[in-house]
Amino acid sequence: MGRRAIILLLIVSLVLNAFFLGSYLSNDRAGIEEGIIVPDEEYISIIEQLEKNSEALQACSIELDMYKNSLVELEARPDNCPFTFIANATMQAPAVVQRVEVIEQGTIFRQKVTEEGTMIDVSLELIPGRGRVLVQTTPLMGVVFQDTANTAVTVAQQRTGADLSQSDVIFSIKAQERVPGVDGPSAGALMTTLLISAIDPREVNKNISITGTINERGRIGPVGGIIEKARISEQKGKDLFLIPRGNSRLEVTVVTQRSIGNLIIAQTETEIVDAKTYIEETIGIQVEYIDGIDDVTGYFFNAN
Repeated sequence: MGRRAIILLLIVSLVLNAFFLGSYLSNDRAGIEEGIIVPDEEYISIIEQLEKNSEALQACSIELDMYKNSLVELEARPDNCPFTFIANATMQAPAVVQRVEVIEQGTIFRQKVTEEGTMIDVSLELIPGRGRVLVQTTPLMGVVFQDTANTAVTVAQQRTGADLSQSDVIFSIKAQERVPGVDGPSAGALMTTLLISAIDPREVNKNISITGTINERGRIGPVGGIIEKARISEQKGKDLFLIPRGNSRLEVTVVTQRSIGNLIIAQTETEIVDAKTYIEETIGIQVEYIDGIDDVTGYFFNAN
């Protein structure tokens, strides 16, 4: 309970005590003034009790003035009683995991590296604290998550006007396996959105998937593995995939075949295509480009 609330309760308590005590004193004096005959010993006892009650009432009055002054001082200096945020939220982030396969060809061994999408759980806790930003990854991933978390906190405070100096921000990132391709930056937009939703608070649309870095000005930057992330997002039932505008030009490999007699000759060519069009046509999930964190929150909070 905050200091203001405690002081207000004390003031109310003192006022009630003073009221009942004053009523008691008035009744006793009225009885004496009406000339009720009492024994001398009882009369002396009543007088002593009246004096004690009068002293107690005076003490209550002094204490009441003290608490009133304290309340006025707190109202005049709100910086001495900062608001503490307590909240939690969770979202899923698409990531890329690398698979390494060792292929044996006689005495020669070679490695085949493939990439595929996976989902990681990103959770956030806001608890009373000292303005710390903490990151926990399970299993252990990259240290760059800490830099990303710090940036997410900076941007979230700028966008909401919140002061997190009296709260600790704890990000927990959990994956089914170690994901070396996820070292923090590509989850920056999501982590910022998650924190904004906890501060506000607003419900996040869980049918949206997002990837993208974020800088201290709230701009969303490009990342890798767009195709793999789009595919896992569609497989997990997401309706919309938000990607940085910097990823709008997508490089894809096109394989063409032609026959010469009994021979089939395959040729590969690299083409630059529009990412939104290509992903929507080949994977089947809706794609939208984002430039900044305001674009992101517009989709996540207004699409419910």
